[in-house]
Amino acid sequence: MTPPETPTDGPANHGTASPAVSVCLDRPLDVLKKRSDFLAAARARKQGTKAMMVQARKRRDDDTVAADAIRVGYTCSKKVGNAVARNRAKRRMREVARAVLPTFGKPGWDYVLIGRKDATAIRDLIELQGDLKYALRKLHAPAKPRTPQA
Repeated sequence: MTPPETPTDGPANHGTASPAVSVCLDRPLDVLKKRSDFLAAARARKQGTKAMMVQARKRRDDDTVAADAIRVGYTCSKKVGNAVARNRAKRRMREVARAVLPTFGKPGWDYVLIGRKDATAIRDLIELQGDLKYALRKLHAPAKPRTPQA
């Protein structure tokens, strides 16, 4: 059964089409809750973007979590603003992670998304998705070999 099509230029839409956000439901995201998981991710790879910082860590085999699970955590410091502003930024990051990580994230990895002051709350959702995709590409790219300096 195919999903019903939504008109893009009807009177209810006023000529603007809302981009569809696809969500992969076969691999739901697990949420990081323990401080030790956040600290482990902080010691791992990092990639900054305009709207967020992304930390990624490949889990060890001895962890108690399923090997194919993708786990994600969200955090914002008080620099982002008051509780309302921090929660808004985290809601936006949750929505972006829900749309991007099942497709671009790797099983067996933990990700922590850290909101940035002003940028996370006001950046367009499509641009936020692009930021997360960019960060994931950089984090999962093979490391360049270091050449010794003379």
